[in-house]
Amino acid sequence: MAVIDVAGFVADLKSQAIDFGFHVHDERHFVETYSLRQLWEVDLHPEEACAGPIDLHLSLDVDPRALLGFEDEVMKMDDLEDEPPTGFTFPLLFTWTLPPLTDPPDLLVLATDLAGVGGMGLPVEVSAIDSFPSVTDAPERSLSLVARINIDLADVYLNTDMNEDGAIAQALERCKHVSLYLLDRAGAWLGDTF
Repeated sequence: MAVIDVAGFVADLKSQAIDFGFHVHDERHFVETYSLRQLWEVDLHPEEACAGPIDLHLSLDVDPRALLGFEDEVMKMDDLEDEPPTGFTFPLLFTWTLPPLTDPPDLLVLATDLAGVGGMGLPVEVSAIDSFPSVTDAPERSLSLVARINIDLADVYLNTDMNEDGAIAQALERCKHVSLYLLDRAGAWLGDTF
């Protein structure tokens, strides 16, 4: 019997995302047969962007070595009242996507603004890719916005990550603010295409 129910954790994550005003559209689960590494992906967007260009992609990377190491340490505990071991984490990535932008923002200004929106708890990495459909076409700029937090397995084990003061709740609240910030400005960046 597994100490941590990862599928249950992902289900709770989706439920909490809905509570924070996101619409969940899709979920994927991949298992690498050789290493048993798992990747859980959830596609969602803020409910204000149902017809809009903002999508948010969550991905949880489950390293079997971290999971098995945590389970080994939990099995060594003498009493259920003992604190579970810390230091075992899974990365949870939040990735925002927008269609190619006709009037893209200045990346430094956007990164600075998002640093204020996401705060210290959810640092957002901003990058851009210029693609050329053909040699004679103007470049199309796409933004890449990624934030990462580490989920401590001790918090998952104790189920403290999902309460209102937990890391997941705080991250989802900040994700909502970042999503609304992007949605508010997407019209100007997309021009006539939105």
